[in-house]
Amino acid sequence: MKLILIRHGEPDYSIDSLTEKGWKEADFLSQRISKLPVSAFYCSPLGRAKDTAKATLQASGAEAEILPWLREFHAPVEDGAGETKRIPWDFMPGYWTNRDELYHRDLWFENEKMKTGPVKEEYNKVAAGLDEILRKYGYQREGRMYRAVPGSDDTIVLFCHFGVICVMLSHLLGIPAPLLWQGFFLAPSSVTTLETEERVEGEAYFRCKGAGDTAHLYAKGEPTSNSGFFPR
Repeated sequence: MKLILIRHGEPDYSIDSLTEKGWKEADFLSQRISKLPVSAFYCSPLGRAKDTAKATLQASGAEAEILPWLREFHAPVEDGAGETKRIPWDFMPGYWTNRDELYHRDLWFENEKMKTGPVKEEYNKVAAGLDEILRKYGYQREGRMYRAVPGSDDTIVLFCHFGVICVMLSHLLGIPAPLLWQGFFLAPSSVTTLETEERVEGEAYFRCKGAGDTAHLYAKGEPTSNSGFFPR
């Protein structure tokens, strides 16, 4: 089975849609994704994700199921300075690299700042939502892997957001979400692909075959957006 996770195109957050460049990215993306044998499309309820999916769905003659848990990961936490709560991945390296629990796949929820918001609850909602989809295609979560019952060779596409993609990768690969949030950058309209590896009959594990790929932009001579990357 192939799982394709797509971040929305370059966003205009003020209107929850896309910039002019973002619309171009969505068009180039559609020329790539519409050629694939996709069994089903799923999409975040937020405008920037739905607008990114629009061209692909039109080119594919398909519709997407809107899933509330695919919206951008929303679990505001306190920053410790008495200011407005922030997203749980917007911390400086001087803080998070010195917190050992953030490097642990089961203990990172217990971090002092993560505990100030509904981080664990929202993470579990995303994990449960993803597992519900995978069950439809014959993959039952069993411990830290999946039981292929019977499995499939379907390809499904999810249009969503950076933060929630990292949460899904965390759940599938057993990597603490903070390390993905802080250590990975997934460009707007980028494609992240996972595929089941089933070396033992009935046992499946998802392997990432590509993260943040923007070949569809390169092919058109379109530069990759840095939206979401914070250089000095």
